[in-house]
Amino acid sequence: MPGGLLKLRDFRLLWTADLLSQFGNRINLLAVPLLAATTLHASAFGVSMLRTLQTLAYLALGLQVGAWCDRMRNRPLLIATDLGRFAVYASIPLAAAFGVLTLWQLFTVVTIAGVLAVFFEVGHQTYLPRLLPRAELVEGNAKLQANISVAAVAAPSAGGYLVQYFGGAVAVAANAVTFLWSAVWLRGIRSPEQVPPQPPREPLRREIREGLGFVFRHPVLRPFAHATALTSLFQSMQLALGVVFLLREIHLSPGEIGLVNTTGLVGALVGACYGRRAGQWFGEARLLWVSGVLIAAGYVLMALTRPGWAVACYPVGNFVTSFGIVVANILQVSYEQAVTPERLRGRVTATTRFLIFGTAPVGSLLGGALASTAGLRTVMWVAAAGLTVAAGRLVCSPLRGMRTLPEDAE
Repeated sequence: MPGGLLKLRDFRLLWTADLLSQFGNRINLLAVPLLAATTLHASAFGVSMLRTLQTLAYLALGLQVGAWCDRMRNRPLLIATDLGRFAVYASIPLAAAFGVLTLWQLFTVVTIAGVLAVFFEVGHQTYLPRLLPRAELVEGNAKLQANISVAAVAAPSAGGYLVQYFGGAVAVAANAVTFLWSAVWLRGIRSPEQVPPQPPREPLRREIREGLGFVFRHPVLRPFAHATALTSLFQSMQLALGVVFLLREIHLSPGEIGLVNTTGLVGALVGACYGRRAGQWFGEARLLWVSGVLIAAGYVLMALTRPGWAVACYPVGNFVTSFGIVVANILQVSYEQAVTPERLRGRVTATTRFLIFGTAPVGSLLGGALASTAGLRTVMWVAAAGLTVAAGRLVCSPLRGMRTLPEDAE
């Protein structure tokens, strides 16, 4: 239809709510580390601990949440987690206004918000196939990935200048408001959510094992899983310390850091707009392993960043990496949703999210320890090497001999 899925009222509400949440997340990724590094004078290891604690919940709860989301209605869950994140992030500017903000409060806030994010992310991907028919999943995921891309382009610059001119606490307050607004839009969705019929309830451990088994026995999802875990492990090193690297090694201001991230992440917007079309033209399977190579190449460029003209390596590398990540996400998530039985979608989504975010706290912690002993630039090169290994896993998988993705495990 003209305008695509955005003509559908309920999907438009979900899309708007997701866009607001993505803005909040992106502002948070920049504002909280800058607040810790500038106002609270945290060390590189302290800043990396923020990322570690933010993603630790995926390691502890990720697989269990998938089993729970398969059994319940997900829209009320999404609303509750948005309201919860609004409340915990709003405590930061409140404490700053009274002069009692500490690094330990930041640690507590990101830990609680991380638990809520687990439920939101798994519930969000489980809810989309309940709202849309299978034939529209690729378009739906492409539009949601476009939200990530738009937020990636606009939010870092806005967050950087908010920190520079108004302070980190104001930037976090803006982040909190986006979660509240997201909950309001989700509340307006009218389509009844049908929970799929469930077989007699089995022990939680067995249900989790069933989701893991489906992913790791599937000939296409298995290499996805391996590459995803490696990518997240090494990418989290750079994500945890990239802001500190630009602040202390390249000597950029908070506003310049936001601008550098914005110009680089235009690649994510390009990937969201043209990823589906590129997959149809080039072949989805072929484009997936090529995307892995692009991600690795982008991280090499970011590691080459130096003060002066070589600072351009960072936004160029970020452009290439973001393009590859978004294209891979659109194709991989849509394929996963399409081939997964409805009763397993929550658990399979949770397995994927567990591999992404469960390895992230390990990578963040290793990155902080490595930065303390070998320096921030060493962390950047180790991350680039790890992403190269992840790309090799896709290149050496059955995807190398395919043009299109198979419709089932056979």
